[in-house]
Amino acid sequence: MSTAHPARFTLDPAFTVGEVDPRLFGSFVEHLGRCVYTGVFEPGHPRADEQGLRTDVLELVRELGVTAIRYPGGNFVSGYRWEDSVGPAEQRPRRLDAAWRSVESNRFGLAEYIDFVRKVGGEPMMAVNLGTRGVAEARELLEYANHPGGTALSDLRAAHGDKEPYGIRLWCLGNEMDGPWQTGHKTAAEYGRLAAETARAMRQLDDSLELVACGSSSQAMDTFAAWEATVLAETYDLVDHISLHAYYEETDGDRDSFLASAVDMESFIENVVATCDHVGARLKSPKRINLSFDEWNVWYQRRFQAEPLPDWEEAPRLLEDNYTVTDAVVFGSLLIALLRHADRVAVACLAQLVNVIAPIMTEPGGPAWRQTTFFPFAQASRHGRGQVLEVRVQSPTYTTAKYGEVPLLHATAVRDEATGAVTVFAVNRGRHAALPLEVTLHGLDLERVAEHSVLADADPEARNTLADPERVIPHRGEGAELAGGVLRATLEPMSWNMIRLV
Repeated sequence: MSTAHPARFTLDPAFTVGEVDPRLFGSFVEHLGRCVYTGVFEPGHPRADEQGLRTDVLELVRELGVTAIRYPGGNFVSGYRWEDSVGPAEQRPRRLDAAWRSVESNRFGLAEYIDFVRKVGGEPMMAVNLGTRGVAEARELLEYANHPGGTALSDLRAAHGDKEPYGIRLWCLGNEMDGPWQTGHKTAAEYGRLAAETARAMRQLDDSLELVACGSSSQAMDTFAAWEATVLAETYDLVDHISLHAYYEETDGDRDSFLASAVDMESFIENVVATCDHVGARLKSPKRINLSFDEWNVWYQRRFQAEPLPDWEEAPRLLEDNYTVTDAVVFGSLLIALLRHADRVAVACLAQLVNVIAPIMTEPGGPAWRQTTFFPFAQASRHGRGQVLEVRVQSPTYTTAKYGEVPLLHATAVRDEATGAVTVFAVNRGRHAALPLEVTLHGLDLERVAEHSVLADADPEARNTLADPERVIPHRGEGAELAGGVLRATLEPMSWNMIRLV
């Protein structure tokens, strides 16, 4: 590995990737562990509002900048009975949730979810159960949620206290139906037919909906690509997006490969795009299917899989990964991968929002705080709106066991067309040496570096905890300057960087 030469790229507003859909900064709330109960919802907490939502969490979610919020799962949705989640909370039934071997009280249901989404300024993204249920239940849920009134189900919503419809536009047709772990798992042909018939039935009620078909749960699935091709052959003209899910973790001490995880994510995106376009060409369709990367994160699945699920507890502590600064750098690189494909990734959901592999942690009856991964997401959501500029990196490389030779620099840039400001997001994957960066600017009326924010730490295991919730926070980068149409900066070892030019 050598860093004798700086990493370089050129920015020119004539060369763009595409406009960032704000829903690329979505997240995910599932009835899993403490994401809902003692996470977003805790009646009796000192900071709870009248509806039981934790206002300290609401404040952090707004600061995080989350847009679309996918609900109620995840694996949970494949056993979900939407009727259990409506009406007076004290009359809702308690059910066994086989997905996470937990007891679901249904105290937080559809109305509470919509209230939460509205209070954080987000957009609802609802999943329907295509595991144990099907076409009829999806239509009924849509009528209950969205029809203005004058029918049995829309009037029932009004009787439950919500006269105005919820206006849910974005719907997922099931979850991870390619996975043998999924309740009601189906073959691609079985799922494709069910998804098509469900989509057709929902569009009979409202043709303006946006629908997401289930893609592969990861690129490593044996059925990957063949699954997408089969499903889209049935659904191509009925859906708008196909989903992707991917999680990354450090394994066997191979940190160099872990830092290069976005190589796999970008490959996954490009391979799904190729499959979608192949099906479209085969069908001779002018339509373009976009991508909904509606589950992504760093997740230490091996740790989770090594421990047994709880025995029918309510809101047990599950998947509460405590993220290091190393995890946050990888996380930032995954965000860069999504932005670099903004022409096709229309929706993306960080999984999940609170407590469960999440950027926000809480304690029952106690405080809420930011994990290390909070900061890259919040910065990208705030400053990553506008046109993604094409970035072709020339960079020193390093060798990884999983991905071969990988550039030390991973970067993208977004231009705010209203102000002309440009924000560069960059990760130095190198663990031991700083990386000089040179960015040549063409056709951009920029005068100075307004901000260079860095997330890095001398201790790669540094993390934020209940005892020390601000151990890792962004700090100011030193020495970044813009002169003669060239940005010069130094990226600290193993760091996430946000550089704003105005």
